[in-house]
This record gives sequence, structure tokens and C-alpha cells, in this order.
Amino acid sequence: MIPMKLRARLARNGLVARAASIFLAAMTLWALGASSASAARIHRRERAQAASHKSGNETKGPYEAACVIEPTTGAVIFAKNEHEPWPTASLAKMMVMLIVAEKIQNGSLKLTDPITTSRKAAKMGGSQVYLKEGETFPLGDMMKAIVVHSANDATVAVAEYVAGSTDAFVEMMNRKARELGMKDTHYYSVHGLPPGPGQKADVSSAYDEALLARQLVKYPVILKWSAIKTAPFRNGTFELRNTNHLVFTYNGCDGLKTGYYHQSGFNVVATAYRAGMRLIAVVLGSPLKRQNFRQAAVLMSQGFAQYEMRRVASKDAAAPKAVAVKDGEIASLKPVFAENASVFVKRDDAAKAISVSYRLPPAVAAPIRAGQKLGMAEISLDGKPVSAVALVAPKAVAAQKSLLTRIMRHF
Repeated sequence: MIPMKLRARLARNGLVARAASIFLAAMTLWALGASSASAARIHRRERAQAASHKSGNETKGPYEAACVIEPTTGAVIFAKNEHEPWPTASLAKMMVMLIVAEKIQNGSLKLTDPITTSRKAAKMGGSQVYLKEGETFPLGDMMKAIVVHSANDATVAVAEYVAGSTDAFVEMMNRKARELGMKDTHYYSVHGLPPGPGQKADVSSAYDEALLARQLVKYPVILKWSAIKTAPFRNGTFELRNTNHLVFTYNGCDGLKTGYYHQSGFNVVATAYRAGMRLIAVVLGSPLKRQNFRQAAVLMSQGFAQYEMRRVASKDAAAPKAVAVKDGEIASLKPVFAENASVFVKRDDAAKAISVSYRLPPAVAAPIRAGQKLGMAEISLDGKPVSAVALVAPKAVAAQKSLLTRIMRHF
């Protein structure tokens, strides 16, 4: 605003209009300069952040807590405030996903099971697929709605079907959390919506979410769902779109889950598989969505750049030592590796020696089942044990027939 004394002086000289024009032009130039300076500051800050990430100084990232693990070994390669309890928001649905996946595997649930929507489920707010009371969908469709679209109504419907009520399902969630050693976690809901008056927020920690994700990636059906970018629902009248933007933008990303409400901030549990190695990154409490995804991407990229998985033996590869078979149709057999045996190491540790020791009994009595555990292969890095893999029978071995039985076969 032009000062009053200056306005009077200019008025006496008949120059008010001209002065105002000059003043507005000056203010415009000042604003443009300030805007340019602000843009320059933002650009410098972004370059500094990028340099910080490039140099490995990821601890300054805009989030409250984070954790990165390799799920096969459980090795933690980065952690910040990893045991700080934090509101999970929709990350709570990850426990729903695990419980359902376990029941599908053991046969107590089938993907074709019809899930009917209750009145309670139909009234759920937040992210939803707008289920109507009485509407029925197969479990597989409901789970896609939960995993891909984070649908609260589908979550309640599935929980009620599995446990009879959401309260009973919450008890299952907390019991499973205790079994997994998730000491920073407690669930009060199946969906993770903001707590209402008199309610408590679901809480977990970056480390606990990594433990949970470590279990989830063992189930191919979960990764199949969580890798979906978009999918039709209700005969194509509704489109499910993955809330995890990293499945669209990050090479190798195939999961897992996001969560957000105001007090919780933006949260993501992301996983990606590259060059024979999987990593899981948890980032909690980001103020902006793009920051949340960017930090997870940065942390995983650093992990893939700095670490590698070295294969020691493939699944079904024979061990170099044989085991005698007592009273069997064959005298001995060589056990095989029950799964791929690998060592998770830093790329800078290329010179470290990998060795394998075999713990096997001198003999095993027949009969022997195919896949029966016979011993262990213990893998060491520079003499320090780092992992172990079961050694199993490659085939069944029947017990040797008695002498009388063998004689009778000739008659």
C-alpha cells in the first residue's frame, strides 16, 4: 500500500495514477524475484536431498520410522525408530491378509467361498467397493478388493465370515501378532480406520510390519493380488486400482500395502524382487504421499545396490555325503537340499569365504518317506554361521523284506 504522505504529495503533483502504476510494476517484479528465489531454494534442497540419498545418508528422510529387511534371512539392513509404535491405518489389513492366506493354504477356506455382506459391512466408510447389504462375492474377489483397493467394507465382510464377528477376528489378529513376536503391535479393528470417540488406534512399528511382511511374501496368492495394478470388480462396473503406486513405477515391486489417515500420515510396506533377491521396506509417518513412496524406493534401491544373494546350492541338489539306510531296500542315499541355499552379503564382502558343513546321522532306519528330514546344511561366511537349510530324502525307501518273505516270493 502507498503511504498517505506520499499519496498527498503525488496528488498535489497530479501523479497518483502514474505512481500507482510504477508501484504495482515494482511489486510484480519483487514477487517474481521472490518466487524465483523460492524456486531456487526448493531446487537446491531437492538436490541436497538427492545427494544425501546418493551418499547413503537416508536417516534424514521425511518420515517417522523405517525398516528394510531381507525376508529369507530376516537380516535388517536399515532401521530408524524401528520399534516406535505408530498408528497403522490400513496397514492393519495386512494381518487380515495373512490369516486368510494361512487358511487358504490349510484348506479351511477356499477362494470360491461365498462371502455375504452384512449391514455392518455395507455401512463402512473410507475406501470401499460400495457393497450392499446381502450382496455376495467369492472370497477371491473380496480379497482382491482388500489387497488392491484397501476396501473397508470387504474387510469387515471377510472378517465376519472367518471368525463370526469383527471382535473375534481382532482377537485372532492379536494372537497371530504375538506368535510372530510383534511386540510393538496391538489391533483394535480389522480395517485400521481412525478411532472414534472412546476407541483406540491400531498401532504397530516399522520392525513389526517388516516381520509381518516377511510372512506374507511366503504366500504366492498374496503377491499375486498385491502386484495387480488395476482389476474389474462387480462385473466390470467398478475398477480396483492399487493404492501402492510403486507397483506402477518401481522395477520389480509386487506389493504389499499402504495406509493413511491424518494422524497416521502416509505409510507403506513395499517389497520388490530383483536378480534373485527380495527386499521389504517399511516407511511410516510421511507427511506427503509422494515422499512416502519415494523414501521406500530409495531405501530399496540402496539395498539392491549394496547387497546381493549368493547361491550356495539349489533346491534338490544332492549333498556330497551319503547316509546309510538300515534295513532298507537300498544300502544308502544322498540327501538333497529342501530349498535354495543362499547367503545374503554386502557386495563389498566378495572376498569372504563361504563354507558348508553337513550335520547328518551315520544311518537312518527304513522305511523313509520322500521329503523326510535327514539333517541340516549349515552355511558359514568367513567361519561365522549365517544360515541353515534342511536336507531331506529325495525319494521313499521301503523297508527290506524279511528273509521268509523273500523266500516265499519264489513259490
